[in-house]
Amino acid sequence: MRANVGEAVLVDKANEKPQAQAPAKPGDRVWREVISWFWVILAFLVIEGTMVQARVIPSGSMERTVLIGDHLIVSRFGYDMGIPFTDWHVPLWRKPQRQQIIVFRAPLPQQGYPDFIKRVIGLPGDTLEVRHGVVFINGKELNEPYREDRPNPLENRAAIKIPADEYFMMGDNRENSYDSRFWGFVPRANIIGTPVVIYMSIDAPEEVWEPGHVGDRFATYLNALIHPHEVRWKRLFHTF
Repeated sequence: MRANVGEAVLVDKANEKPQAQAPAKPGDRVWREVISWFWVILAFLVIEGTMVQARVIPSGSMERTVLIGDHLIVSRFGYDMGIPFTDWHVPLWRKPQRQQIIVFRAPLPQQGYPDFIKRVIGLPGDTLEVRHGVVFINGKELNEPYREDRPNPLENRAAIKIPADEYFMMGDNRENSYDSRFWGFVPRANIIGTPVVIYMSIDAPEEVWEPGHVGDRFATYLNALIHPHEVRWKRLFHTF
């Protein structure tokens, strides 16, 4: 008797028809799309504002370490946090090390604080001097195997003491670098991050990569697809 009851219950459940779901209203579909895009945009803002940024090199001031047309992934983690497309940012806990490559906002208000990439040469509290093109830190010669050119014997700069929380930046291509020798120290608050990898490198003229040349840049990418030899393949995925 119990078995028959159980069988009846099973049969009843098997014969049940699924209830038809009400079709989604157009407003519901739009709302789900808005929510999806909200999370995509939020993820972009978080990643761009706190973790990594993509940058392209427009000048030769860091040759041979970084070339014109190198596309870099820059890590902001621990250095800086901000809201993309705004001037709001907060410096974080990490401190640049000597001879580390750094991306920063140059202290040039008349030029709108452009982003530069240079190497940290002098740290807070250091005494820096240039004798015949050779850098001395606290009286000791600084070994610079990364330099593109030989020291200029005509370059001499008197000893200066670097203030607290400020840094002295110089380019590896010393004779073609607009750096701290000309516009002074970089405050810690101006540090953005450090490059970690080259994800693309295209051999193209310097002006292509300057701000505002969107059309020229698009044409350069298209040309690289048609003529792959324009890509510096050996530089891809080079880490720093």
